[in-house]
Amino acid sequence: MPRKQLLYLMITFFALFVVMLGAYTRLSDSGLGCPDWPGCYGQLTVANTHTSIIDANSLYPNSPIQQVKAWPEMIHRYLAGTLGILIIGISIYRLNRIRQRFEDLSLIPLLLISMVMMQALLGKWTVSWLLHPLAVMPHLIGGMMITTMLYWQYLCHSNRPAYSHIDQTTRWMMVLTSVLLIMQIAMGGWTSSQYAALSCPDFPTCQGNLWPTMNFTEAFSLFLPSSATFEGGVLSQAGKTAIHMAHRILAGILTLSILMLLKRIYRLYQTFFFQHAGLILCLLLGQLTLGISNVMLQLPILVATAHNGLGCLLLLAMTAMIYDAKHSSAISQDKQI
Repeated sequence: MPRKQLLYLMITFFALFVVMLGAYTRLSDSGLGCPDWPGCYGQLTVANTHTSIIDANSLYPNSPIQQVKAWPEMIHRYLAGTLGILIIGISIYRLNRIRQRFEDLSLIPLLLISMVMMQALLGKWTVSWLLHPLAVMPHLIGGMMITTMLYWQYLCHSNRPAYSHIDQTTRWMMVLTSVLLIMQIAMGGWTSSQYAALSCPDFPTCQGNLWPTMNFTEAFSLFLPSSATFEGGVLSQAGKTAIHMAHRILAGILTLSILMLLKRIYRLYQTFFFQHAGLILCLLLGQLTLGISNVMLQLPILVATAHNGLGCLLLLAMTAMIYDAKHSSAISQDKQI
């Protein structure tokens, strides 16, 4: 594997690990393990001596330090900061190569730099806004979008197999399914940030009913009730239930969309199907299993973290499918010329 290709693959999986660590930090209620940013209780690392702990608690007397929560938060910050520096460095190098060699301008390096800076701001706001969902949910989506763009860079430098032309309808179905997947990931982030994952303790029913009492207006209002902290959620039970049920309904729509897409690809392009369908079906089945397990097992942290990671992997698998479909069209056009 060429070094550039290997570099992009490694940094993609590093980004995926950071996304999963962020999910673990949030799910373990460590998001406010450090009440300030970018340090932790005014220090660059977690206080671990008697004197430093006293100093830390004196700065935030209403939030005494809990090392079991502070360490996951700071480790996530260290790794996210390292990832951000790597991405900015690689993107600047890429932009310089484009300038020197008059290559086709790519917007991805510019987008990556912008998104890394935005992610840093969202990380800060997550703390300063006390886990406000409008900071937490975009922070999750931003991490997955950065991972996806890094993976696209990897695909651009890899030797992908050549396929026959994929028709326009199929490619639009791929795009639509990917949009639904992004919406479902965002809905999962909203469910988590609003602490609605356990509002339905049973499956396939919710609170013993197929259609429980819900308040969709409250669930998706951007004007949340004022609160000293958003940890634990501030919505009513009906609002949280509406978010949880919307997540389930969208999961069903997404599953149907993926199955319809793969059925069409199998009927028209069997070689393309066997290259992508097996992985996507396994990831989809895994996601459904983990989602149901989160409900039945009352949100065990490792299962919930894996649910986040598998969602990102499914997005990467769909990205590879779209890239190959786009590449097949380019190959077809070249042959016609």
